[in-house]
Amino acid sequence: MNILCELFFTFAKIGLFTFGGGYAMISIIENICVEKKKWISHDDMMNVTVIAESTPGPIAINCATFVGFRRAGFWGSLAATLGVVLPSFIIIFSISMFLDHFLEITLIANAFQGIKVAVGILIMNAAFNMIRKMHRSILSLIILTCSFAAMLFINIFSLNFSSICLMLIASVISLAVFIIMGMPRPKGGAENDLS
Repeated sequence: MNILCELFFTFAKIGLFTFGGGYAMISIIENICVEKKKWISHDDMMNVTVIAESTPGPIAINCATFVGFRRAGFWGSLAATLGVVLPSFIIIFSISMFLDHFLEITLIANAFQGIKVAVGILIMNAAFNMIRKMHRSILSLIILTCSFAAMLFINIFSLNFSSICLMLIASVISLAVFIIMGMPRPKGGAENDLS
C-alpha cells in the first residue's frame, strides 16, 4: 500500500507542476524516477520514451503506467497513471467551469508567455540528456543527424510530414542494418557462448 501511495503522490506532483505536456515531463520523470528514487534505470527510461512516443496516448501517461507497472504491477500502473492525470483534469475542469475567457485575463496571458519559455527549456533538457546518455554508434549518430536535419527542413518549409513517419523510417533503417549486419556478439567472445 505504501508503494501505491508513493507512486500516486510522486506522479501527482509531476502532473501538477509540469506545464507543456509529455515532452516537458520527460526530464522531470527521469530526474525523479531514475536519479532520485532509482525505480527504473536510464536504459529503461530511454526505452519507455521511445515506446511511449510510438504508441497511442500521451507520452507522460505511458511513462507513468510503465514505471508504476515496474514497481507494483497492475495496481502500481493504475496508481501512477491516476496520479499523473488527476491534477491536470481537476485544473482544466475547474477552469472550464468558472472562467469562460480564462486566457483573456492579462495576468494569466502574461504568465503563459513565461511558461512557454520554461517548457522549451524543459524539452531541450530532456533531449540533451537522452543524447548524452544514449549508446553511441555510427548508426545511431547518423540516424540522429539525419532525423534532426529532416525535422528542421520539414519545419522551416512547413511541409505536411508526420514525425511518426520519420520515426518509422528510422526504425526500419535500424532494423534493416541489424538484420544485414547480424546481431552483435557479446564481449568476451566464445567463452560467453558456452555459459
